Amino acid sequence: MYENITLSKKSKQFLENLRVYLFSTGKKEKEIDEIVEELEDHLMQAEQNGKSIEHIIGQSPKYYMELLASEMPIDVKAWMKYIPMILFGAFSFTIVQDLFEGTLAYSLLEIFGFLIISVLFLASISLAFRYIAGKNLSSRKQFVILYPVALLPLALFFGLIFLNKQVTTPLINFGLIGTIIIGIVTVIFIIGISIWSKTWVLPIVLAFVTLPDYLLGFTSLTESTRLITGTCFTFGGIMIYFWVSSKVAKD
Repeated sequence: MYENITLSKKSKQFLENLRVYLFSTGKKEKEIDEIVEELEDHLMQAEQNGKSIEHIIGQSPKYYMELLASEMPIDVKAWMKYIPMILFGAFSFTIVQDLFEGTLAYSLLEIFGFLIISVLFLASISLAFRYIAGKNLSSRKQFVILYPVALLPLALFFGLIFLNKQVTTPLINFGLIGTIIIGIVTVIFIIGISIWSKTWVLPIVLAFVTLPDYLLGFTSLTESTRLITGTCFTFGGIMIYFWVSSKVAKD
């Protein structure tokens, strides 16, 4: 019925923000798709009749999103799958790095610290996306909000490393067999999650984070030179990968 009608930029932006807001509040993906498609039809009909987006959603997009979210159940079953996957995905960076150094061993402080940092990051990124979606902010303001959120786990990890050197807690040594099992499970998880999500971003970023430092360890470079060179390879490689990915996606 509306095949030849194109939604205004404002309506498209609202639908994208609505999708992000509902997803960040834990709603079912199928219900989100249905709501967005239904609303898209309403907006097309309204714009065809010369009415503005406010005629459908009112004066406050944030209030409309909150109202919709309050009427939809949280997809607990899906999030019970997503959260362990996200947490293990975060742990995989530490595990793979440590596998290059030998058998795995972590203090209780490190284990609980990793869990707390991961949960704090998940909560902060969810709040940030909900705030951005509700306020319809510009790209620059979105960057100002998301940048410190992205740096939060890094700062907390540095704090955890420092605290772990100051406070002694029981050490859990996984031994050779335990390390091999954890290594195999981690590799299977990384490959499985990449196939499931249809993106290889996790193993590629993981390779840029772990391999430069490991390979430079075989060179005769000084420690400071290896650190600087490895950091350049890591961040440079990740930036180039995301730049190439965005170019491919646009084409």
